[in-house]
This record gives sequence, C-alpha cells and structure tokens, in this order.
Amino acid sequence: MTHEEEEEMQHDISKLRDQVQQVSLAQKIIDSKMKDVEAKMDGLKKGVQAKMDGTEAKMEMDDMDDMMEELKINMSKLLQEMVTNGERVVKETHDENKKNVNHDSIDSNVGSKTHHSPKIDMRKFDGKDPATWIL
Repeated sequence: MTHEEEEEMQHDISKLRDQVQQVSLAQKIIDSKMKDVEAKMDGLKKGVQAKMDGTEAKMEMDDMDDMMEELKINMSKLLQEMVTNGERVVKETHDENKKNVNHDSIDSNVGSKTHHSPKIDMRKFDGKDPATWIL
C-alpha cells in the first residue's frame, strides 16, 4: 500500500466514523423522543381512561335521570287513571250534622245585622271642662 492509499483509507475511515457517530447520535435522539412519546401516550391513555370512566358515570347518572323522569310520567298517568276511573283521591262526606255545624259557625261569624250597640254620649273636648279631663 502506498502512502496516498493509506491517507485515502484513513480519510474514508474518518468519514465512516463521523457517519457512525451521526447515526449513533440520531439514534439516541430518536430513542429520547420515543421515550417522550411513550410517556405522552401513557398520559393520554390515562386521560382517556379517566374521561371514559367519567363518561360512564355521567351516562349512569343520565340513565338515572331518565328513569326518574319516566317514573314521574308513570305516576302522573296512574293518578290520572285513578281520578278518571271514579276513584277519588279526596273523599267527600255527606254528613248532615257537619253541614249544620258549618252553617251555624258561618252564621255566628258573620253576626246578625239587627243588633244595635247603645249610643255612647261623647262630649266635645275643648280642654276647658275639667269633667271631660277626668272621664
């Protein structure tokens, strides 16, 4: 081998070392980025799982709300059917004694218009008569 060939070979080896170093450095960067991406993916996975759990819980609550609304509707229908079928929610009583008592209490509260209270003698008060001051 000649000196020029040796130099050319050393130069090629140097180029190859640089390329290997660049590939190695690029591989390290890729590995680092992959770890970051994997960490982000894990975080996203946990976030998605948490959202799914929250969504399931919300869906369960929505189902409960729907079931409560359906129960209200069915209760209204039941009450309407009871009233329209002749069954009364509030029963009326037809007791003659109660009617009389009610009319008596109404009459006593209203009072009769024929009663008169006696007329009271009211003196004019001008401040001069001492008897008005006392009475």
